[in-house]
Amino acid sequence: MRPHQKVMVVAGEASGDMHGAKLAESLTTQDEHIELFGIGGERMRAAGVRIEFDARRLAVVGITEVFAKLPHILDGMRTAKRLVVEKRPNLLILIDFPDFNLHLAAFAKKHAIPVLYYISPTIWAWRKGRIKKIKRIVDHMAVILPFEEAFYRQHDIPVTFVGHPLMDRYTPPSDRPARSSGDNPLTIGLMPGSRDSEVVKLLPAMLQAAKLIGQRQNVRFLLSQAPSVSPSLVHRLTNKLDVEFTIFKESADLLLPQVTFVIVASGTATLEAALHITPMIIVYRVSPLSYRVGKALIKVPHIGLVNLIAGKRVVPELIQHEASPEEIARQATSLLTDPDRFKRMKDDLAEVTRRLGKPGASDKVARIAWKLLADEQTRSSGTWTAKDQHDA
Repeated sequence: MRPHQKVMVVAGEASGDMHGAKLAESLTTQDEHIELFGIGGERMRAAGVRIEFDARRLAVVGITEVFAKLPHILDGMRTAKRLVVEKRPNLLILIDFPDFNLHLAAFAKKHAIPVLYYISPTIWAWRKGRIKKIKRIVDHMAVILPFEEAFYRQHDIPVTFVGHPLMDRYTPPSDRPARSSGDNPLTIGLMPGSRDSEVVKLLPAMLQAAKLIGQRQNVRFLLSQAPSVSPSLVHRLTNKLDVEFTIFKESADLLLPQVTFVIVASGTATLEAALHITPMIIVYRVSPLSYRVGKALIKVPHIGLVNLIAGKRVVPELIQHEASPEEIARQATSLLTDPDRFKRMKDDLAEVTRRLGKPGASDKVARIAWKLLADEQTRSSGTWTAKDQHDA
């Protein structure tokens, strides 16, 4: 008989909450009596995770921007450590959010709690010295980008490429027109991010670019408003600009089939666009100090996940001062008026999608989790073996 298991799950932002919810569903499918608790958002809560601290209080973009969130981050860490000590979970599952989660992993290991890390820190891009710490404090790394598995194997860290969780809801996209015809405008998506700090920096430039594009092309705009973003903030930022658009509050999966092209904040949303074979421009802005520090530390040729996976510049990246309304509009107009370039980008995005693996990431991570739980039970009592876990 499988013993009662307590699993603590920690996700620090909107994408982690989404992946954590899918993982929670996979874990409870295998054992409906498993106790899940930790840090996350509404999606994890709806999936049956008891949320002890709301992840929205932790989300931040940029190196220096973290200082504004520091009181919340410290409060969240105190809550997480208290849960480790008081609840004594049988397993700690950490999802992305590396600066917070690696610190928590070290604390958990001091209390002899096994750690499964789902969605790797970007140590292949910067601060590679963290690999030694990860080797000490993480029992298994579940990675979602194809090139990450070889990196961890080189350092003798248990690792599994589980495929990207976005593939779980992947369906081949239908074709959309590459240019407007007659009175039928093209539809362009604006995706300024899932955090308030991103939206503040990117949305005004996107809307000003939209106005410029609209002067040159027959287009209409859908503005994605993530559920984690303050509606009052979006209203304040959009109320000042004379641009026609429709606010879209549903998921990116529902927005992307409706658009021909998207202007998107750097991050997971770029991969969502790739899965829909939607050409894009990636934009990224942080504080000037964060940018200078990051530029000195980050050692990869691209910031966009799409370009990193492709191993080449598939889509334009407009970073910091380059992410001006004029340059965004220029790049968009250039792409939309060049059918051959537009088609090449779509072909490259299809190849990126192929490299993301097969569906079932959450189920694969759940199987790793149950194996770690079985191993831990065997070590602690000798009464529950991996064979028992397989037979249960």
